[in-house]
Amino acid sequence: MGTSVVSDVPTQGNWPVDPQEDVPVSKDRIWVDGCFDFAHHGHAGAILQARRLGKELLVGIHSDEEILENKGPTVMTLKERVAAVDACRWSTKSVPYAPYVTSLPWISHYGCQYVVHGDDITSDSGGEDCYRYVKAAGRFLVVKRTPGISTTDLVGRMLLCTKSHFIKSLWGILSGVEGHGSPDERKKFGEEMSQRIRDYATDESGLQQGPEVLSWFGSKAAMEDDASEEKGSYRSMVKGEGPRSGQRIVYVDGGFDLFSSGHIEFLRQVVKAEESHGRRSGWYNDLEKDYAPAYVVVGVHDDEVINHWKGVNYPIMNIFERGLCVLQCRYVNSVIFSAPFTPSKAYLTNIPYGTPDAVYHGPTSFMPLTYDPYTGAKELGIYHEVGSHDFQNVNAGEIVQRILKSREMYEARQRAKGEKATTEEAVKRREALEQEAAGLEKDRAVNR
Repeated sequence: MGTSVVSDVPTQGNWPVDPQEDVPVSKDRIWVDGCFDFAHHGHAGAILQARRLGKELLVGIHSDEEILENKGPTVMTLKERVAAVDACRWSTKSVPYAPYVTSLPWISHYGCQYVVHGDDITSDSGGEDCYRYVKAAGRFLVVKRTPGISTTDLVGRMLLCTKSHFIKSLWGILSGVEGHGSPDERKKFGEEMSQRIRDYATDESGLQQGPEVLSWFGSKAAMEDDASEEKGSYRSMVKGEGPRSGQRIVYVDGGFDLFSSGHIEFLRQVVKAEESHGRRSGWYNDLEKDYAPAYVVVGVHDDEVINHWKGVNYPIMNIFERGLCVLQCRYVNSVIFSAPFTPSKAYLTNIPYGTPDAVYHGPTSFMPLTYDPYTGAKELGIYHEVGSHDFQNVNAGEIVQRILKSREMYEARQRAKGEKATTEEAVKRREALEQEAAGLEKDRAVNR
């Protein structure tokens, strides 16, 4: 199906996703729509708030062509953006090719009484409010926009090579010890961040407890490299749903920068592999087990750890932002902030849930590995690899390259957003730093 404008109402059999017949409108069924370019936590925050207003949430996703016409080029393709929305724990159904100007016939067809959007104004190419029709019909609800994050901001970080978004100690920020401003301002900021973590650690309803959240503490050597067999220690950040009877404990780790379709599909494939294991072991024959056969624990590396390995200004998202992206993913049961780069035997055997039954790694890595971080898992006999998949090459480096190749279009987009246009000098600096980092990677590999 091609692009849609407000006057386009598909006929039966031509709606982008089922149902093909009109559904009775219900106040418990909510509609939210947008571009959802980059799976950043601001999008997840809007979806969470919308989900809390009803019992089902349908997420309309605009086509690449309509976004280009009304706003500018997307970074991620429609297929990649749909994958991100489908993976969000609070999304009930994604509806691709949703019209850019929200259409009453579309939301009514899918049985949605209300449309939810943030408290910012969204306009079409003609400068008119995209929600004018649903507002006039009294079917529009407003939620707060997530502060401090946007696609425009992320594009700016990529092009300008800024590092001001880095967090040295997440625990220090959350406790109000570190950061900018007065002690009271730091405390308030930390409390707001802690609340957001608690909000994202909720179940499919957005109202009950969901994933557990932990933070790991160890030496810098243990965090960055393979120099230390160190157990470290854990602190609970959010008490959530722990492993249930018989579930296999599965561990994965990574930077998860610009949480993309590559990361999402990797996590989905891990769950899929564990479901296959469950079928082979007879898990689904036990009628009392109405839950998944695996409990997926995800370790997320600190900013300094990623920058140590990748250089330039990676990660583009800081650990708080990346952690929230992982936390909102429906394939995740627990998140460990500040996990070490190398999951050593000492670390793995000290995870609070017990030694994992499996440790998974993806088919490719954006990190320039000069040694094998998974020797511990291999020695324990629990290492597994996820095979090739459609999004395996979509990572932070690939996304940055997409921006650089189309920089003129993105600069125009930044100007249209009221942001300072990126200069050619800044873009050249980015390219030079990327080349310098690649050279350092080669030297490190040779000299190790």
